[in-house]
Amino acid sequence: MPLEVAFGHCSRQGKREQNEDFVGMVSPTGEELARKGHLAVIADGVSGNGGGREAAEYCVRGLVTDYYATPDTWEPLTALDRVIQPLNRWVISQAQHRREQGGMATTLSALLLRGRSYFFAHVGDTRIYLLRGDKLTCLTTDHVWDRPDMSHVLTRGVGLDTRITPDYGDGALEVGDRFLLACDGVWSALSAGQLRLSLTENAAPEATAAALCELALAHGSQDNVSAVVLHVAALPDDAWTDVVTRGADLLPPPILKPGQELDGLRVDALLHRSAATVLYRVADLHDKHEQRTLVLKTLTPERGADPIERNHLLHESWIAKRTVARFFAQVVELPPERKSALYYLQTWHAGASLGQWLTQDRHLSIPEALRIGIALARAIGALHRRSILHRDIKPENVHIGQDNEIRLLDFGVAISGMSPPASARTQAGTPSFIAPEQFAGGSATAQSDLYAAGVTLYHALTRKYPYGEIEPFQHPRFGDPVSPTRYRPDIPVWLENVLLKAVAREPAARFETAE
Repeated sequence: MPLEVAFGHCSRQGKREQNEDFVGMVSPTGEELARKGHLAVIADGVSGNGGGREAAEYCVRGLVTDYYATPDTWEPLTALDRVIQPLNRWVISQAQHRREQGGMATTLSALLLRGRSYFFAHVGDTRIYLLRGDKLTCLTTDHVWDRPDMSHVLTRGVGLDTRITPDYGDGALEVGDRFLLACDGVWSALSAGQLRLSLTENAAPEATAAALCELALAHGSQDNVSAVVLHVAALPDDAWTDVVTRGADLLPPPILKPGQELDGLRVDALLHRSAATVLYRVADLHDKHEQRTLVLKTLTPERGADPIERNHLLHESWIAKRTVARFFAQVVELPPERKSALYYLQTWHAGASLGQWLTQDRHLSIPEALRIGIALARAIGALHRRSILHRDIKPENVHIGQDNEIRLLDFGVAISGMSPPASARTQAGTPSFIAPEQFAGGSATAQSDLYAAGVTLYHALTRKYPYGEIEPFQHPRFGDPVSPTRYRPDIPVWLENVLLKAVAREPAARFETAE
């Protein structure tokens, strides 16, 4: 059962010359509903200039459009913030370049219902209320001057400052919850009791929103009046994270040999087998004109009975599917009716890993190291912009293709902004490439990925590790890293500085971003 929400809205000019409020709602269906949820937004343009209505409409339209284009791997509040910030910059730029729009600004309150949770973003003095049972709670705080001579003067709003700082919050949903998004023309004219009574009545949301606006005008509101009402009719059977792991009831195939077929895929080679996973190179026999060569990843039969392991593999494929860039192998999806077992497919790229180069004693020149290092940094940057942490960057996962592309492989322990918080606190990766703070119980961060990238490049150039090799289950002590020029005097001083900064013991001393 999907999340079922009934919407209703009303916006009236009232006694003002024009209506400077604007509201918007998006109620998707199917997979997009599970991934993104329902969104409702209200904005109240600042009066006194010609741009209030334009600012309100632009921000609402921009938010309801751009939110649904954000990566699925972003945590909901991160997605809202990443959309609101550029909206704020646009409003400021319009006020600076169009004299008639000087001072244009707006309030903005957004409510997102997804899975079994709600999330909100808020700036200004529009409000979001939650009626649960008989209790009415205002979820937002007004950003206004608290002085008798400065009533309803905004201290925060879209377009008021170059750096906007909205309030964010979240909570669990319950069946029967009713939410109200209201401008100050509504809530300032009515008491909390009147709001609660209007929401308690079992009228449809559309009728409730209209009744609230009419009631506010009847009680002397001198402003525009706008309201959005949402009623939670049913919650989904699964939490949102369960959507990621749909299909976990399938089991992995038995170990396959070259020449065997599975779902129209012919196994050409066993690429790798670990205690948990198996990788095959396969040919898609359904492609009659050109049999595509793909990589099939699945679990070993021994791990296939473990539902946690199956969920991990599906979560891995979910993340990999959302990393569409030249720096990664791309997921290839089969029609559901073709799949009889648990696995996922990615594009195959001829070449070798950096780890294989090192095993073959290939000498890495400084220009080669720079090319690999720059591409690796760009790949990590592409992941971090999607709120994905790789957590296992090492030479074996850096692939150098015959097509001259550098690709970052293996999302087996990767996490995103949508992964459970406990996952980030779980130590993962290869010991010699794990950042010092993680051995002390710290969570994975962008800086820990950059540390692993620094160790990867350091090791590729020197065949050594900046703090020495670390064995599994070892609890290392980190002193000062050894300068790479001790092992390779031809490394330029500037590159030595880059490597030492990347592998600094303290996260704050490393690079802030991959870029």
